[in-house]
Formats: sequence, C-alpha cells, structure tokens
Amino acid sequence: MAAVPKRRISRTRRDKRRTHWKIKAAARTTCSHCGQPALPHRVCPSCGFYRGREYVEPEV
Repeated sequence: MAAVPKRRISRTRRDKRRTHWKIKAAARTTCSHCGQPALPHRVCPSCGFYRGREYVEPEV
C-alpha cells in the first residue's frame, strides 16, 4: 500500500497551512567603527572592522 491521500486538498486548505512560511527581514545593526548598517556578528562591509579589529581591507 502506498501513502496516497484519499481526497485532494483544496488550494485554500493548502494555503492556510503555508501562512507561516514567510521570509523575515534580516536583522541590521550599526557598525561601532563607522556607523554604517551591517549584519550582526559579521565583518562590516564598508570598513572591514569587527569587534574593534580590522579583518578585511575595505573595498574602494
């Protein structure tokens, strides 16, 4: 016996189940070195600093 649904699930019922499948906006913080918005726990793309140390040369 195969696991096959006995009745077709309607679009409404299917979509009600998927109401929580939302994409959340990425959290943003400000860089403590340059003040630009950056992703938390990552090197700042504009200045290359993370937690007071320079890790990457900033792109010009």
